[in-house]
Amino acid sequence: MHASQIPQSSGGVHKLCHQPTANFEQYYSPYHVVNNNSSDTSSSGTQLSYQTQNEKFFTLDSLPDAGYVSYDSPPAVSVSSNWSPFSPQCSQSYISDQHHSSDNTYGSPLSGCSVMNDGNELKHVLREMANNLLGPGSDIDEDSSCSFNGEVSKPSKWNRVLEIAPSLDMKELLLACAEAISDVEVTARDAQMNVLGQKVSDADVTARDALINVLEQKVSVSGEPMQRLSAYMLEGLKARIYSSGSNIYKMLKCKEPTGSELISYMQVLYHICPYYRFAYTSANVVIEEAMRNESRIHIIDFQIAQGSQWVFLMQNLAHWPGGPPSVHITGVDDSQSAHARGGGLHLVGERLAKAAESCGVPFEFHAAAISGCEVQLENLQIRHGEALAVNFPYVLHHMPDESVTTVNHRDRLLRLVKSLSPKIVTLVEQESNTNTSAFLPRFRETLDYYTAMFESIDAGRPGDDKQRINAEAHCVARDIVNIIACEGADRVERHEVFGKWSMRLTMAGFTPCPLSPSVGEAINGVLKEFSPNYRFAENKGALYLGWKNRALATSSAWR
Repeated sequence: MHASQIPQSSGGVHKLCHQPTANFEQYYSPYHVVNNNSSDTSSSGTQLSYQTQNEKFFTLDSLPDAGYVSYDSPPAVSVSSNWSPFSPQCSQSYISDQHHSSDNTYGSPLSGCSVMNDGNELKHVLREMANNLLGPGSDIDEDSSCSFNGEVSKPSKWNRVLEIAPSLDMKELLLACAEAISDVEVTARDAQMNVLGQKVSDADVTARDALINVLEQKVSVSGEPMQRLSAYMLEGLKARIYSSGSNIYKMLKCKEPTGSELISYMQVLYHICPYYRFAYTSANVVIEEAMRNESRIHIIDFQIAQGSQWVFLMQNLAHWPGGPPSVHITGVDDSQSAHARGGGLHLVGERLAKAAESCGVPFEFHAAAISGCEVQLENLQIRHGEALAVNFPYVLHHMPDESVTTVNHRDRLLRLVKSLSPKIVTLVEQESNTNTSAFLPRFRETLDYYTAMFESIDAGRPGDDKQRINAEAHCVARDIVNIIACEGADRVERHEVFGKWSMRLTMAGFTPCPLSPSVGEAINGVLKEFSPNYRFAENKGALYLGWKNRALATSSAWR
């Protein structure tokens, strides 16, 4: 079923698909916005454990650079810790006095953490919700998986949930609705596998549809942060039911400019929240420091977008003692970014050439108009004598890994880059764990992560601001829909926490490059322009940017 066939709601994404669009200045296309490490409460410090269980979710109470779990073949290896980058005892925090806020507890049901650490915590959370919904006597069966079942039959469970549904808050409604959808899917899958006596429960379907109807009366794309987020998560749930998530994801992209005076959606996000500036500022400082004594520099940007990041870098290079180095930039970009930009990579090259000329920087641009998945050595124009820097800004999570394809482009691309012997590699990614997890824990992680995201956006613009509404609908909602509604190759938003990226880079042969104090100082300067609830901290080479107690993005350097 196409996206247009999804049942309509008052706050639906589909109602925004065909609204007039604004001028698009894309800084980092794949961010379309901007989750965590596994915490083992029985351990202290760092613990190495072997396991064969399913995907875990990682919280801010864990060590951010340790937490990679291989989910493809047991036994898997995980590393866990109780460290939090935003905890009061973190001696490496860069939070300045003017940005310290007493309101530093992220108001999620999980007290600032990401979602579940493991199956036991998932059951604990569901048990608490079951107590709220069904009363304190309705414990969850310890052998049940991610459900309210326990002693309560399904019809009885959902009947009681529906009785009090109008009084539930939106988070509780979303979680209950997601579980009803999960119940339907699990039963349908079992029925297809000819499991004896299995068939889709009418109670599950009825509960699912009824909860959707209740949610539709509460959501609003122009309301409070939770109302807005719920509107888009509801669309993701409906798209999942009708298998239309991929269509919505393709429709909800920032479109070509409609006028030179209209601000683009990405510019709106750029000005009201610091995630893009965090990415290019941290990467630029790292690259400039690594290239300090080089006369010829080659930068490969795997998501060049408008190329705005490099305008600022060249302005800095122009003031080097002894004169600026020559700069050769290879820009990688796919057709979607070209669509948003309103033209091909030659526009980026022309813009950067003008900027370089104005700064007196010798400059050359090479266009690689292909997806990162398609990049091969011959596309990168490697030259002897050029010091190489490689930039991955919010893009590697779009590369399918071993859980999607045997080719595993995510690791293939890292190995290719390592073979080029770069002097520095910069990686900026969302701190989110949605790559290989099943639907229900992935939904919880998405809810937790984007609650913080929408709160942070709200701090920059009021809820009824039309530019913010369009920016969220076209550049944030699409990611939410894709994460919730899509599976397999259709799900392209596959975030991993820094611990997993660290393991991937290490296995590809990279070693972490410590960040100098200059990086933290530069980010501190950026954050002075935004809400004091933005926080950042550094741990073991990674710089974390968060909203209150929730980490939302990381920046790191490798060689």
